Amino acid sequence: MAKHDDELEELRRIADGVPEGAPHAPAGRSRRGPKPSGRVSMATVAARAGVSGQTVSRVVNDSPRVDPATRERVEAAMAELGYRPHRAARALRTGRSMTIGVVAQTLATVGNSALLQAVAQSAEARGYALAVVTLGAAGRIGDAFDRLHDQGVDGAIVLNEASALARDADPAGLALVVVDAPADPRFTVIGTDHAAGARIATAHLLDRGAATVHHLAGPADSFAAAERERGWREELAARGARIPAPLRGDWSAGSGHALGGALAADPDVTAVFAANDQMALGVLRAFADAGRRIPEDVAVLGFDDIADAAQFRPPLTTIRQDFAALGERAVRILIDRVEGQDVSDPALLVPTLVARASA
Repeated sequence: MAKHDDELEELRRIADGVPEGAPHAPAGRSRRGPKPSGRVSMATVAARAGVSGQTVSRVVNDSPRVDPATRERVEAAMAELGYRPHRAARALRTGRSMTIGVVAQTLATVGNSALLQAVAQSAEARGYALAVVTLGAAGRIGDAFDRLHDQGVDGAIVLNEASALARDADPAGLALVVVDAPADPRFTVIGTDHAAGARIATAHLLDRGAATVHHLAGPADSFAAAERERGWREELAARGARIPAPLRGDWSAGSGHALGGALAADPDVTAVFAANDQMALGVLRAFADAGRRIPEDVAVLGFDDIADAAQFRPPLTTIRQDFAALGERAVRILIDRVEGQDVSDPALLVPTLVARASA
């Protein structure tokens, strides 16, 4: 117990910015130097910046009680020395673990992978670590929340395909930001305006002279897929165009190729809007297999603007989601909720058309 108490006291001293070598309280206890660990200490940063350890502690903990010039000097010293805040000590001071959770149905989809990368970068910039749980491993979203509670996270971000399940689970006081979901009073919802993006895509294909636009939709249980299908329907209806029955894929290029074969066999199909870029890739191959030229015979348009979209043959015209902005917004709003600030559901991010050679 004595060793445990000493370790806790050392953490508290670090959190409070007590310089290394200062006597331990209460007076009379034996003096104990820090164990060598290879870490840069607050005291070293303080000496380099010419400030007190308390000032360094305030900078680390984002205290407003530091003037901008001093904060800049301390942050420069941290960067120069490679200082990394002691997470356990910071947790003692703030009462927070400085860890946020991420819940995803799967990380196999390009969209979820891109969004997770954006969340990770934004969290790191704010000094937070990540704990990631996929529903394939957790089983149910309630189990995912329980696992995150056990890990002591400060809050969690629920990605895309898991968003529908969030409505059926009790977050049990866990602060949540949910990406792409209907409004819910229990958590903050952010996302892309998928319906607006689909309207932009459909209008672009109609403006190129197509009589109608066929749609390769995403999974039936996906909120984003449903919104993209809604936008496609609304734009066709607004323009007085026929609304063909959509085909439904599973986001994969394989499903796009399989369903694209049926589209390629119909000579009346001259424009296809695929609900994501991977399925669009499969559609491009299906039309090439059938000897139909892109874009001369058929225009094909995707959604997401994944990193390789410009490398498709032909380069894919698509709707760009700003995953970096979405991830930054999710992290910023979650931390605001954790810190007790008022948060309202922000406006959806409107995607943009990226015109290339396929449509």
